[in-house]
Amino acid sequence: MTAKLILVRHGETEGNVAKILDTKLPGLPLTERGAAQAKAFGSGLRATPRALFHSRALRAAQTAGYIEAATGVSAVARDGVHEVQLGDLDGLSSQAAHDRFQSVYRLWHEGRLAERVDGGESAQDVLDRFLPEIADLRAQYLDGAGSGDVLVVTHGAAMRLVGRFLAGVAPPFSTNNHLDNTETIELVPLPDGGWECARWGRFTPPFGGQAESGADDPMG
Repeated sequence: MTAKLILVRHGETEGNVAKILDTKLPGLPLTERGAAQAKAFGSGLRATPRALFHSRALRAAQTAGYIEAATGVSAVARDGVHEVQLGDLDGLSSQAAHDRFQSVYRLWHEGRLAERVDGGESAQDVLDRFLPEIADLRAQYLDGAGSGDVLVVTHGAAMRLVGRFLAGVAPPFSTNNHLDNTETIELVPLPDGGWECARWGRFTPPFGGQAESGADDPMG
């Protein structure tokens, strides 16, 4: 089977529980439940990954640390794969703050990549820092000899945006189907240099008709 790039959302954090828009580095730590989720994810892997990376956020590093303990694969930090930065909305938990971000986030998935919240990143900013990291990992681990998946512990909003534009997973699926803690987006490299999405959370292709709105924890 073709090795995959697996984007893994970190375990539950104190910010997720309190519905805080927690984007600045290093961010809040895992809860006890989040640590248990990370341990279960690592021990539940069917095969040992070829490589394991994580964003520089504390929650991602902690999640990757538990996966490292379960698999024996060293976890390495990568720049560029952290969460969408929300500027003036960072640290807020109000419904108004969440609604404001979601309104911009939906525009991103519709192709309006220059939109941003005050003081925050645009979608283009996020893709410009995230996609080169993916290209580098692909060149190092997936396009040549060798086998085994590459895991990157990252963040909900950023990884959904990447899945949307790398693999063409379109809205409303991409905007409505949020990822729970330690759920994954699995990307298969194609011979033409593109990517195919093999899994989005609990869903497998085709994705078009599956849209479940209403999840209350879209990012972090």
